[in-house]
Amino acid sequence: MEKFPLINMTIDDHEETGVDFIALVDTPAIEREWMAFNKHTPKLEFKVENEEQRLIMGAIMVADLPIYRRDEQLGEYYVRFDSDTIKRIVHRYFKNGYTSNVNLDHQHKTDGVYLVESFIIDERKRTPEGFAKLPNGSWFGTMKVDNDEVWAEVKKGTFRGFSIEGVFTDAAQRELDKKLIDEVIRVLSEA
Repeated sequence: MEKFPLINMTIDDHEETGVDFIALVDTPAIEREWMAFNKHTPKLEFKVENEEQRLIMGAIMVADLPIYRRDEQLGEYYVRFDSDTIKRIVHRYFKNGYTSNVNLDHQHKTDGVYLVESFIIDERKRTPEGFAKLPNGSWFGTMKVDNDEVWAEVKKGTFRGFSIEGVFTDAAQRELDKKLIDEVIRVLSEA
């Protein structure tokens, strides 16, 4: 039976750990895409104050979701963030004032894109209508895109989701059966 390491990621008390950037990407590792909203999109109701809202919203981090990784040093493995870690990450992200730290595909910092809404899914704050249900402890957000070039790429479908970027520590590691990991991913995707 094929086994893979599952590493629980966390942040410590040092300010160097945490999320520094949120990237706009074509294939989010969390396997959740966002929705782009403008005046022609009726899925969610917004009070339109401008001709075009230029809002994108979706899952930023999904609690307990095993995320596949492969590198030279560790080979194939999975990482996951639990709900307590995600909460600490979100608090530090806002404390550090990083709401405008956005880049494109983890490479190019961009201006004119910033986080305008953020919350952690729980019993009171549910996954918005039109999105796959997220587990409690997941981070959900909305970004405003004032940058014309980036907005054109969002509308073209070049960017379809969020991905975090930062420094983390590994709290625990264990070996898990590949079939079990696949089942956890399936259940969380259908939730």
